[in-house]
Parts: sequence; structure tokens; C-alpha cells
Amino acid sequence: MLEATGAPSVRMSVLDSFSLDGETAIVTGAAQGLGKQMATGLTEMGADVAIADVNIEKAERTASELDGETDVIATEVDVTDEASVEAMVEDVTDRLGPIDVLINNAGIVENSPAEETSIESWRRVVSVNLDGVFLCAKHVGQQMLERGEGRIVNVSSMSGFDVNVPQKQASYNTTKAGVRMLTQSLAVEWGDQGVRVNAIAPGYMRTELVDEVLEESPEMEETWLENTPMGRLGRPEELKELVVYLASDASSFMTGSTVVMDGGYTSR
Repeated sequence: MLEATGAPSVRMSVLDSFSLDGETAIVTGAAQGLGKQMATGLTEMGADVAIADVNIEKAERTASELDGETDVIATEVDVTDEASVEAMVEDVTDRLGPIDVLINNAGIVENSPAEETSIESWRRVVSVNLDGVFLCAKHVGQQMLERGEGRIVNVSSMSGFDVNVPQKQASYNTTKAGVRMLTQSLAVEWGDQGVRVNAIAPGYMRTELVDEVLEESPEMEETWLENTPMGRLGRPEELKELVVYLASDASSFMTGSTVVMDGGYTSR
């Protein structure tokens, strides 16, 4: 039987390779939307999951909804605050055990023309979307490196590959491109130490927040659909399988990759 640090047995079945039984995962920004669906997928494959969010009330509601055959807890975190991130890692480890999987999902967007964007707005988006990913990867990564194993999945966006329109969001696009490079950098640094780092780049997904945007600007949906070859928005639950793949041994020889799921938007 062939074995390597952080690698599964070559005799593992396909089904077993997707299992997360007995593992501990953190999903940031998981109180709603895409993060909630990602957390759901991890629990369905057997992981104990920490719903990490700045809104602890929503996080607790989500945790109570998902808590079933696996343990699901809520933990408060401000991903822009290093002390808060350290406290989250300690809290999850104390309550669920060593962290095997980190999903860096927390993110925000602020739409405005570049020439009208304040430096405060720019820094706010950078702080959550890029600094937050780095801080969580850093502190969870330290624990993973000590144990010689772990998987990190960062959430980029098709906006890190393509300037999507009609909304103007230079700060968001820039941070999501930064997440791609951070993913590659960490993958190279940690690849020989048993820690794999990949990313996903979703396209337009019909979340609660997107529905709110479309209520105010319904004309945007027509543009989005015209530019998406599949002619529809993605469903948040369609991300579950991809996240499980990257979080599990099914992707054991994969690191430094960003997988795009955008209905063909960036292939035009």
C-alpha cells in the first residue's frame, strides 16, 4: 500500500475518498447564503462544522438548523481582526477538536464607480475579502502545519478572472484576484508539509443578497443572463459537491488550483 504525508491509501474507494467522517471544519461567513450551503455539504459528508460569522445570532440559528448526526456549533469571528481570528481557532479546537478543513468564505462587496470610491470603502472590502482570508489561513494553517495535514478552500470569484458588468466593483474584483494568488502562494509554501490549499470561483448565484440587489435593479439580471452561456443563475446548493471534493481526500493530488463554476461566463 502506497502512503505519503497527507495522502490517502491508493486502495481507498471513490465513495470513501469523499467522506469527512470524524473531521472538524470551519466555514467563515456561514450564517447564510453560499457559506450555509457549503457547511451543509460538509455535514452531509460527516464533518463536525463550526459556523463562523460576525453575526453570532444568525450563526446560532444556522447551527441549530444543521445540527443533527454531526456536531454543528456557532462561533463569532471578525475576520479582519487577528485577535478575533485567534480566539475563533481556539474556541473551535476546544469544542470540536483539531481543525482539518477551513473554508474561507466570508466576503463583502461595495458597488461604486472607481473615481467615486472612498479609501474607507476600498479598505473595508480589502480588509474582509483579502486580509480576512489571509488571517484565517495563517492561524488555522499554523495548527495544520504542526499536525502535518489539512485542507483549505478559499472563495474567490469569477470576478477575479473577468470584469463582470454592469455593476462597478473594482475593489471586489481586485480582492478576488488577490485570493487566487494567495491560494497559489500558500499551496507552494505548504505543499510539502501536508497542507493543501485550493479555491473556488463562483459565478452569479441566486442567494438572498443577490435577490435583494435584483429587487432594486431588476435590469441587471437580464445583462447577467445574456452574458452567461447557460442562461441562468447558479443555485447555492450547486456548490456543495465542489466544496466537499476540495475538502476531502478525493482531491488528494490537487493544490494551488482555482476551480471556476460560473455557467460559462468567463469562457465567452
